[in-house]
Amino acid sequence: MLDLGAEVSFHKFHPQMNQFHPLHFFSSPDSGKIQENYSCSSYGINTVGIIRAPRGDGKEAIVLVTPYNALKSGFGEALSLGIAYSVFSLLTQVTWLAKDIIWLVADSQYGEYAAVAAWLREYQTPKFSSLSTPNAEMCPDVNNLFELKGHSISGSKFSNSFRRAGTMAAALVLKVRDQNEQFEDTISIYAEASNGQMPNLDLINVVNYLAVHRQGLRVNVEKLWSLLNSSWLKSLGEIFESLAKVAKSLYPKWKFGIPATEYVEGTATLASSLYYQALGVPTGPHGAFRDYQVDAITLEISPKFSLDKVWRNDILLRGGRLIEGVIRSVNNLLEKFHQSFFLYLLTSPSKFVSVGVYMIAFALLIAPLPMVAASLYVDANSSSNCSKGDSSTPSAITDTDEHSIAIRSWRWLNSAKLVFIVHLWGAIVSLLPYFISQIPDCSPTTSFMIWVLLSILSLLTLNSVLASPLACAKATQEKEWALVKSVTISSVFIGLGLMSVINFATAEIGALLMVPMCLLAQPLKLDVRAGTLRSFCRMICNLVLGHIAFPPAAFFLLKGMLDGFGNANVGDFWMWVESLWAWNSATYLFIGMVQLPCWVLCISILFHTC
Repeated sequence: MLDLGAEVSFHKFHPQMNQFHPLHFFSSPDSGKIQENYSCSSYGINTVGIIRAPRGDGKEAIVLVTPYNALKSGFGEALSLGIAYSVFSLLTQVTWLAKDIIWLVADSQYGEYAAVAAWLREYQTPKFSSLSTPNAEMCPDVNNLFELKGHSISGSKFSNSFRRAGTMAAALVLKVRDQNEQFEDTISIYAEASNGQMPNLDLINVVNYLAVHRQGLRVNVEKLWSLLNSSWLKSLGEIFESLAKVAKSLYPKWKFGIPATEYVEGTATLASSLYYQALGVPTGPHGAFRDYQVDAITLEISPKFSLDKVWRNDILLRGGRLIEGVIRSVNNLLEKFHQSFFLYLLTSPSKFVSVGVYMIAFALLIAPLPMVAASLYVDANSSSNCSKGDSSTPSAITDTDEHSIAIRSWRWLNSAKLVFIVHLWGAIVSLLPYFISQIPDCSPTTSFMIWVLLSILSLLTLNSVLASPLACAKATQEKEWALVKSVTISSVFIGLGLMSVINFATAEIGALLMVPMCLLAQPLKLDVRAGTLRSFCRMICNLVLGHIAFPPAAFFLLKGMLDGFGNANVGDFWMWVESLWAWNSATYLFIGMVQLPCWVLCISILFHTC
C-alpha cells in the first residue's frame, strides 16, 4: 500500500465477548466487553489503506474489505487479497475518483465480523484522549502499535494514529472460496444484516448487472436447499405451469406463467430470504456496516475449476473488473442510495417482493384479530346480561342492578390482569439465560433443562402469589374464557404490529404460527360436549397448533425439515437461542415476550373447566 502512495495505518483490537445482556437490545453499537481471559499480547491487527480522491473534498468514502487470517490462510484468502490489491493499485492512478477509497484488510483470527466491527467502532467513535480508550489502564499500549524492527518506512504516508476518510457511501466485502463450482464461475451475494436489515436494493442490482452482463458470472443468492429437492413443491410448480399454459391459450396476452424449475428456485430463495431476515443474525461481516446505516454486501467468488495459473489470472481479471465497476458506479452517485427499496424479500438475484406487496398479505393475516376480540367481548357481556336479567315481568332498574352492571362491564380487567401477569412471566423467562450463562462449564443440554425448570417454577410462583392463566379455570362466570381470549388476541395484535416495524420477517412467521391458534382456541370440553364433526375437527386443529406453536417444538420441526430429525438434540435449541441473544436479535425478545405468553394463554383456554 505504501509503495502505491496510499496512506497506511494499523488498527489494533482485542477480541470482544458476545454475551447476553438485556439492556443491549435495540441500542446503538457500543465498545463491547473485552474477554476476561485475554492478555495484552492477544490482539488482532487490521491494516488500513486510504486513497484520497483527486476530484473529491474528502467528505465521502467507499470501503473495500478483505478478511485475512495470517495464522491459517487459505488460497482463497490470498486470491481475494490479490484481487483487492489489483483494484487498489488501479485506483491510485485514475483521475475520476470523487470519493476516497478505504481498503481494510481485516484480521479474521478472532472472526471476520469482530475485526470489521472493531474497526467501525473506532472509525465512528473518535477517541480524543487516552482516558477514553477502553481498558486503557490494563493495556496502556492498546493504540500504540508494534514497532517494525529493521524496516524503515519511507515518507510520511504511514501513521501510528487512526486514520479516517469521509462518510461511508457503501462497502463491499470480497471473499474467494477455496471450493470450486461444477458448471461456471459463480458469485454469491450475502445481504442480510442484524434484525432483518437489508442494504438498498440498487446496490444488489448494480452488482448483479455488472456480474452477469459485463463479466459473464453466474450470480447466486442463498437458498433453502431442502426445498429445491422437495417433490411436493415441484408438483405444485408443475400445476401452476400447466394453469399458466391454459390461461395463455384462452387469452394470449396473459404471460404470467413461469417454468416449474423457476418456481421452485424462487420459492426456495424467498424462504431463505425470509428465514435469514427473521433470524436477525448477519450473514457476513457486511452486517457491521448496517448498524451504522451504511449499505454493504458480501461478495463471495467461487471459481469454476481448480485455481491453476490460467484460471487464476482469469478470475483475477473478471473479479477485479467487477469490483472496479461497482466502485465506479458508487463513485458517480451525487447522493446516498435512497431511490430504491430497503424493505424487500429476494426471490432471485434480479427479482424481489417489495414492502408494498408483502405488507398486504400480513395486514390481511392479522386483520381478523381486533374484530374477533371485539366480538368476543360483546358476546361475553351480552350473554352475562341475559343470564342475570328476568324476562318474565318488566321492572325498573334498581341501584343493585346498576351496581351489578357496572361490575360486569369492568370484568375484563380481571382477564387483562391475567394476560399482563403471563407477559410479565415471559419477560422473566427471557432474562433467565443471563443468569444461567454465568454458570461455569455448563453444557447446552444442561442449560436448557435448567431454563425449563426455572421457567416452570417461576410460573407456579406467579400462580400462587399473584395470578396466572390457570386461575381462569376457577372462574365462576361461564364466558370468562372468552374475555381471556379477547384480551389475549388484542395483545397478540399489538405485539405483531410492533414486531412488523422492527423485523417484518419475524412478525410474518410469528403470525403464521399464532393467528390460527388464537382464532381457533376454545375450551376442549365444549367441543367434546357438542359431539359434531365441526367441533371434532376444531379440537384436532387446536391440539396440532398447540404443539406446533410452542417455540422449542417449532424449532425442532424446522430443524428436522432442513437437516433431518435424526440430527435434532435438546441442546440445539439452547445454542440457537444463545446465538440470537449474542447478536442482540429482536427475534429473541419476540419469542420470549410475545409468542411464549400467547401459547401459554391459549393452552389455558383449551383446558378451561367451563
